[in-house]
Amino acid sequence: MGNRITKAVIPAAGLGTRFLPATKAMPKEMLPVVDKPAIQYVVEEAVSAGLNDVLMITGRNKNALENHFDRMTELEATLEQKGDFQRLKKVEYSNHLADMHYVRQGDPRGLGHAVLRARMHVGNEPFAVLLGDDLIDARDVLLSRMLEVQASRGATVIALMEVDPASSHMYGIATVEPTEDDDVVRIMGLEEKPVQGTAKSNLAIIGRYVLQPEIFEVLERTPPGKGNEIQLTDALLKLANNNIAGGVYGVVFRGRRYDTGDRVDYIKAIVQLAVERDDLGPELRPWLQSFASTLD
Repeated sequence: MGNRITKAVIPAAGLGTRFLPATKAMPKEMLPVVDKPAIQYVVEEAVSAGLNDVLMITGRNKNALENHFDRMTELEATLEQKGDFQRLKKVEYSNHLADMHYVRQGDPRGLGHAVLRARMHVGNEPFAVLLGDDLIDARDVLLSRMLEVQASRGATVIALMEVDPASSHMYGIATVEPTEDDDVVRIMGLEEKPVQGTAKSNLAIIGRYVLQPEIFEVLERTPPGKGNEIQLTDALLKLANNNIAGGVYGVVFRGRRYDTGDRVDYIKAIVQLAVERDDLGPELRPWLQSFASTLD
């Protein structure tokens, strides 16, 4: 149990330009998904998997992230005076979710650089990385399974998901070989956003990683790649090709994933999650059915 992974790193320094002007003064991670900011879903997922030590990699104008996971005494006092204990409980919940830490990325030099900024906090132990654009349905197991695979194989583990081949150019794509476990594959190759029509598979990397600490040394030596950024995918490929620290394995996820990094998918995520809630679904579902019947 002494080797159990407890640390999660959440890169959150992006500008969120696809959601302008909403993100002009508010971090994209604070955009609400129904009635919780997207970032809270990610932290809750980490905590549910036993990762209570969370480091967020932030940037300028991201103070709202820290505020959200801190106390807001004036609001709490007002709700208590009103006797609105249901909302007070929701407000206080995020205060105690995890042991939260923050560090700024500085220059926006890519995901690999953001992960590298976690080195001093993480130290020489495995850790998880969760990207805020990917929300994994709490009813489906992914991160816990990845932690199991890391513990049993002593290797880096990434999350994979089958995507439409026509959209493969939007992802990091993995070529793999099977293992004795139906949901686990060994990574043989990785390519970040291949030219459309050239992808060697439709297994895409989604935003969950369990990394060996050797990734930091590799990232230090990784030159800028696609977009002139330090790509985490390039460093993972070096781990896989050279079998560093056990190589790289993938867990193929077949559950529900919500992409909040794209405007249309963000709206879909809100609708999908809302219709399944006991407090919103009964009213929302018949309205959606009625509304859908009016569309061509």
